[in-house]
Amino acid sequence: MPVRQLPEQVINRIAAGEVVERPASVVKELVENAIDAGASRIDVFTDGGGRRRIGITDDGGGMTAADLALAVERHATSKLDDEDLLQIRTLGFRGEALPSIGSVARLSITTRHKNEPHAWALSVDGGVKSDVVPAALNRGTRVEVSDLFHATPARLKFLKTDRTEAEAIREVVRRLAMARPDIAFTLAGEERAPVTWAAALPGAPGRLTRLGDILGADFRSHAIEVRSERDGVVVEGFAAAPALTRANALGQYLFVNGRPVRDKLILGAVRAAYADYLPRDRHPVVALFVTLDSREVDANVHPAKTEVRFRNAGLVRALIVHALKEGLAREGRRTAANDGGATITAFRPAVVPPAPRPSNWDWRNSPSFPVGPMAALAGAAANAFAEAGQAAFDVGAPTADARLHEQPAPSDLLDRPLGAARTQIHDTYVVAQTRDGLVIVDQHAAHERIVYERLKASLAEHGVQRQILLIPDIVELDEATVEQLLSRAEELASFGLAIESFGPGAVAVRETPSLLGKIDAAALLRDLAEHMEEWGEALPLERRLMHVAATMACHGSVRAGRRLKPEEMNALLREMEDTPNSGQCNHGRPTYVELKLSDIEKLFGRR
Repeated sequence: MPVRQLPEQVINRIAAGEVVERPASVVKELVENAIDAGASRIDVFTDGGGRRRIGITDDGGGMTAADLALAVERHATSKLDDEDLLQIRTLGFRGEALPSIGSVARLSITTRHKNEPHAWALSVDGGVKSDVVPAALNRGTRVEVSDLFHATPARLKFLKTDRTEAEAIREVVRRLAMARPDIAFTLAGEERAPVTWAAALPGAPGRLTRLGDILGADFRSHAIEVRSERDGVVVEGFAAAPALTRANALGQYLFVNGRPVRDKLILGAVRAAYADYLPRDRHPVVALFVTLDSREVDANVHPAKTEVRFRNAGLVRALIVHALKEGLAREGRRTAANDGGATITAFRPAVVPPAPRPSNWDWRNSPSFPVGPMAALAGAAANAFAEAGQAAFDVGAPTADARLHEQPAPSDLLDRPLGAARTQIHDTYVVAQTRDGLVIVDQHAAHERIVYERLKASLAEHGVQRQILLIPDIVELDEATVEQLLSRAEELASFGLAIESFGPGAVAVRETPSLLGKIDAAALLRDLAEHMEEWGEALPLERRLMHVAATMACHGSVRAGRRLKPEEMNALLREMEDTPNSGQCNHGRPTYVELKLSDIEKLFGRR
């Protein structure tokens, strides 16, 4: 078959397959165009999950008649400076969205530039463009897309239900609204009630307001502000405390220069920063914004523009990890699930229905019916009652779970964050009194975090102790994997793993971290290579060391069931106050729960 040039309509439909995957892709491209046009308000309307109709209206700068005629041509754009792909300061720049949409749907554009006496309109149906004609519009641009994929019916078979497609559109608009809190968004359609996000004030407070409106009040109450900056790269945003987690990573929203992205590097950095705070099957909720020079990041990786490549990926990852860890450490005690809300709910007395009464029941035979004057307790009976009652509160009494210590705490301890220890119950929990409430501490979990932080500090100060192998382990791998491992040999050495080349397809392991004990060097190197290939980092080795440290901390901590003296309990509380991240143990469980006096009064109806 001879080589021939494809018709323009076929070329546009092939290109549309990369840009327009589903209705949500259309909404993303059109809303990004509206943002680039300087809009302060964007309205989105959909019908039939976007396949029947999509309408985007904005109050941006609009286009002239000449620009409108050229805008629907392939690779026509106004967003590149001197054709320099390294200077991309806008969300769109490829010039593919409008012609791609017009080749697979019915596209109508009405726009008015501030220098034009009236608006102009143009339509594209299956790739066939109409003339530019006068129209009526006050300002900005209105784009309507109907009968999506009518020109490529096979694509309709791959669309999901209207509700599913509408939810995908909602997620796209949510992400763009998070990126630009200064713009007001309205999302409406037959599948949902209208949702409006008003424009917020600039700065961190306005950003948190927008994030709270989208992610909910729980995120707003648990949000911790994070920020880190170095060499022109700024990482800022909000991270939820470990008390708020998800079962998957869909609650992690990442933005680079205002562009919503899904980047493995950033996701891996978030996972590393939260490694000491969450159980393995839980994921954090974060909204991070990375800002850097446009020449240091490549957004032209895929037509969908959801992937980026960093020139200095290591710096970006380090800043993200530092920002998150610094924020979590700064709010260490607040990161625990210690607000007492669930505890208050658990404490509320349940309504127990009365036991059924027999049919021959006589109220006069009830034990509570006074048949005569009550006899006063006196003599031996009174003494026996008093002794039995007192025995329930004596230290070491077999009938008592709580041992009260009669040493009143100094008043200054009541002003400390965790207060003064009052008692220990069930040989596991320390109860402390604060000035405005009480604190219940899990002694094992709290001491586990303290020991773990000491071990981490020792590793950071003195480094990882190594053990030299008498006979080096020779691990055979493919040449690409060997080259990848050797390129990170210096970083691996900082964690106590010394490797060197042993021919074209092998690595010699000469030293291993002593914390890990006897290990399978071949399995460790293969795991490291696989993880580097996926995430571009040597995190598994660090995680293994931290896992060993966590295990040592668990076995070296005060165990549940051990009786503590009053001075030991107070010492534990003071250590917690001086230890970062003491709000939860290294397994992600809370170390204490705080109950305010006002909450306790509510339980007893005093408020």
